[in-house]
Amino acid sequence: MSQDRLIKLSCTKCKRTNYWSEKNKKKVERKIELKKFCNWCMKRTVHKESKK
Repeated sequence: MSQDRLIKLSCTKCKRTNYWSEKNKKKVERKIELKKFCNWCMKRTVHKESKK
């Protein structure tokens, strides 16, 4: 994985970082939002891209 393409996804409820992913910054300009499972909340929540 390339460092410049690496982003972290944080839960919107508990604000914990649960996932790391890559994104093509040349094509995608907006912040990514995905519905993923949070181990701390124990349910599916929206995870948003946050700062490194």
